[in-house]
Amino acid sequence: MPELPDIVAYLHALESRIVGKPILQVRLISPFLLRTADPLLTEVRDRTVHELRRIGKRIVIGVEGDLWLVLHLMIAGRLHWRPPGAKLAGRQNLAAFDFPNGSLILTEAGAKRRASLHLLRGVEALRSLDPGGIDIFASHLDSFRDALSVENRTLKRALTDPRIVSGIGNAYSDEILHAAQLSPIALTHKLKPEEWQRLFTATRDILKLWADRLRSDAERAFPEKVGAFREGMAVHGRYGKPCPRCGEKVQRIRYADNETNYCPRCQTGGRLLADRSLSRLLRSDWPRTLDELEALKRL
Repeated sequence: MPELPDIVAYLHALESRIVGKPILQVRLISPFLLRTADPLLTEVRDRTVHELRRIGKRIVIGVEGDLWLVLHLMIAGRLHWRPPGAKLAGRQNLAAFDFPNGSLILTEAGAKRRASLHLLRGVEALRSLDPGGIDIFASHLDSFRDALSVENRTLKRALTDPRIVSGIGNAYSDEILHAAQLSPIALTHKLKPEEWQRLFTATRDILKLWADRLRSDAERAFPEKVGAFREGMAVHGRYGKPCPRCGEKVQRIRYADNETNYCPRCQTGGRLLADRSLSRLLRSDWPRTLDELEALKRL
C-alpha cells in the first residue's frame, strides 16, 4: 500500500501537471470505485484544480467550487500519467481524469477492488475522512508518546494504526523499527524514555529520508514504480538477506497478506519471533534463538 513517502511523491509529481488545469472529464471504468452519490461526478467537469492535499494515505484533489476528489489507493491501486485522452484497455483500469495536457489513470492490480474515490463538497465533509492520526512532522516527543500510549499495543500495530499515526503502513514501520533498534512486538506501555526518543527520531528520519528521495525521483519522471519493496530498504522485503547494520539474516513474521521483517540481532536481542502459521504447527519445536535456527538448518 502506498504510504506517506509514496503519497508525497505522487503529490509532487501531480503539482506541476494538474494544479491550475481544468478537469475536462472523469471517465469511470469501474462502477465500484466511486463511493459517494452526491455531488455528482459530472460536477467537476471543466472546473480547475486549485490544490492538492494528503490525508493519511489518501490523495486529495481540491477543485474550484469547494469540491474535493479523494483517492485511496489501498494495497494495489496505482496512478499513471498518460497522453491526453489515453485509451483504457485491460481489467486493471478503473478511472481516467482527463486534463488538457494529459490523463491521470488509476489502475488496480488483482481481482479485488479495494481502491476508492470519494467526491465531497466542503472542507467539513473532507475532514470526515480523516482517521485522526497525528502528523509526525507537526508533533513533538510528548504528543507522539501520548498518542501511541493510549492503549497498550505492540509497536508494529501502533505505528500502522491510522487513528494513531498518519501515513505509516507495513513497509515503513519495518524500516522505522529497525532504525530505532526496537522489536515490532514490544509493547508501548513498557518502553523506556530512551526508547521513546529513539522511536520518535527514527519515525521522523525514515519518513523524511524516503519522502525526500522519492520526491527527488518524481522531479525526473512520474512515479510509475510505486511499491512496498524498494532498493535501499534495510529490512522490509529483505527476508534472508544480511542486515546492513550487523550482517545477520533478516527474519520475518507472516500473517494474512502481510509480513513483518526485522533483524533479530539488532531488534530482539537474538530472539526469533514466532511465525503465527508455522508456530501453530510446530508448537514447542519452533526455534527461539538464532543459534537454534542455525542448528535446525544443519540437520
